[in-house]
Amino acid sequence: MENISELLNQHHLDLKTMIVFKKADRTLIPFENKTFKEHHLTPTQFSVLETLYSKGNLRIQDLIDKMLATSGNMTVVIKNMVRDGLIFRTCDPKDRRSFLVGLTPEGRKKIEKILPDHIRNVEKALKVLDEKDKEDLIRILKKFKDLS
Repeated sequence: MENISELLNQHHLDLKTMIVFKKADRTLIPFENKTFKEHHLTPTQFSVLETLYSKGNLRIQDLIDKMLATSGNMTVVIKNMVRDGLIFRTCDPKDRRSFLVGLTPEGRKKIEKILPDHIRNVEKALKVLDEKDKEDLIRILKKFKDLS
């Protein structure tokens, strides 16, 4: 049986890093969610609108991959957003087994209204970092992408 005290001592910095990382995440989430709530969207709905706005029409699987979402949840989100007139869904002319989704004029108008507020909230949350800090943080966090 491993000695817990020894493990805690040996990995103190790892554990502290994880705790600080999680606390920072918990602090940042309300800044991000503020805009979604004000505009009556879930974070996933906002992400769909923002991704389609920046990337254009996408196959549903490509949208899921770009958003790092699960397909089960996305099926419901897409269905509801089509129902609400924010996005459209149509057969992919290149592959009849796939569907494309894109912004409707209403969806484009909504994301263009929301994005400035979102950008200001992100800027407010990250103002504690200077440009070099932000670049360093991006570089460091990218190291996690191949972890799984």
